[in-house]
Amino acid sequence: MTYFDFNSASEQTSFDLISKGTLVRVHMTIKPGGFDDASQGWTGDYATRSSSTGSVYLNCEFVVTDGEFARRKMWSLIGLHSPKGVEWANMGRTMVKAILNSARNIQPGDSSQAAQNAQRISGFADLDGIEFLGKVDWDKDQNGQDKAAVTPDHKDYAAAMGAPRAPAPVSAAPAANAYAQATGRAPVSGRPSWAQ
Repeated sequence: MTYFDFNSASEQTSFDLISKGTLVRVHMTIKPGGFDDASQGWTGDYATRSSSTGSVYLNCEFVVTDGEFARRKMWSLIGLHSPKGVEWANMGRTMVKAILNSARNIQPGDSSQAAQNAQRISGFADLDGIEFLGKVDWDKDQNGQDKAAVTPDHKDYAAAMGAPRAPAPVSAAPAANAYAQATGRAPVSGRPSWAQ
């Protein structure tokens, strides 16, 4: 038998697409891209720079953590910079803010000191391994990517996340402490998940 004879290969497992609009709890990891720009605070090899466009982004994988679709994966890019202008970077910042609001149970529009602390990160390592509630959507952004983070103002957020609707109190501590207080979990420290 040679490798090129596929008669004895197993049949492909069929997976139906997750229905549009489904809320799923996801674990996000950032695939290392090897691009750093210390002047922007982009360190740790998390960012990726496109050799063809010059755009810089986070190459993210989202794994469903529980429920009917547990272990299913989705992928998306989070824009950091585009030579064409600020729109892609602004979309990326909006996405990260929504992810933080979802993960840390912060209502959109909350401008309290606790919310401001929870919406800060010390670097991309704080996003690598974060868990939040996402909405499966097949609508594409201008780059053809699917992405949506569900924030605590969504009517099904509390049930899906198993969290209270009111945000947890957060002191005016550094971002890592704010995260720990807002989520009840210790911040991820040390090496990124892909380097372990």
